[in-house]
Amino acid sequence: MIVCNLPVLLAERRMKVADVARATGMSKTTLHKLYNGQSTRIDFETLEKLCVLLNVDVGDLLKFKPDE
Repeated sequence: MIVCNLPVLLAERRMKVADVARATGMSKTTLHKLYNGQSTRIDFETLEKLCVLLNVDVGDLLKFKPDE
């Protein structure tokens, strides 16, 4: 399973989903789905915006977690 590390990255930067939405122009709904692990897909534009804003690589944002 692929998991989004957005909660950890935002906490480290003391940012909220609303801050990311404002800075990137992304919808809060999309960001909340990523934040809460409810998203089933992500497009390259979204990945790029998040990586640029947070100054991270894709591998820092998305992690592989083997199914248990």
